[in-house]
Amino acid sequence: MFSTIAIDGPAGSGKSTIGAAVTQALGYVYFDTGVMYRCVALAALERDIDPEDEAAVSALAQTLRIDVRAPSIDDGRQYTILLDDHDVTWSLRSRDVEAYVSTVAAYPEVRTAMVRQQRDAAASADMVMVGRDIGTVVMPGAAVKIYLTATAEERARRRQTELMQRGVNASYEEVLTGVRKRDAIDSQRVTSPLRPADDAITVDSTGLSVDEVVVAVLKIVATKENAHGS
Repeated sequence: MFSTIAIDGPAGSGKSTIGAAVTQALGYVYFDTGVMYRCVALAALERDIDPEDEAAVSALAQTLRIDVRAPSIDDGRQYTILLDDHDVTWSLRSRDVEAYVSTVAAYPEVRTAMVRQQRDAAASADMVMVGRDIGTVVMPGAAVKIYLTATAEERARRRQTELMQRGVNASYEEVLTGVRKRDAIDSQRVTSPLRPADDAITVDSTGLSVDEVVVAVLKIVATKENAHGS
């Protein structure tokens, strides 16, 4: 039986960076479930489907082929994402996709379609799976559950830095507003709202380096393993 480490948390908390580093340290497979909802948002935009048209977006989600693979190009990516066989890895980080990903991710039928694929993936390997409902919905039986968070201000600073490094101009105030909007949508949606699992351990990354957070998470994993083995 394969083990899953679930890392949940709000946008900008560092889930992708920490998840990838923990995966490398443990020799597990890395799976960022958030990219699946970004694929749905991107596909809707590319096909001129209004992301706020729940019925149309939900129907679209049932037809999409989303494949998460190891990096195929050495351009800084953590993975390669294929949407209907097309490489959309960097397109998923566009500001338009960013603006609508939480909207489409709130649709129950979209989540059902994506969760089905996520569970299939988790059953195939030892995996670090990151998202917003991994410990509560996708893999409630995960061996380890981490809820990674940080203040909205800290997360906005990180997001602005990421955008500037990619040559995208965005004011701190604009990014902070976006972060708070996504938090509200993610935590208030009816289906699979963002929240810590009852048995998750919260790690606040505010003011911590990536290495410090990785060490904290690996200590939690080791403690869980020791407790299970004793």
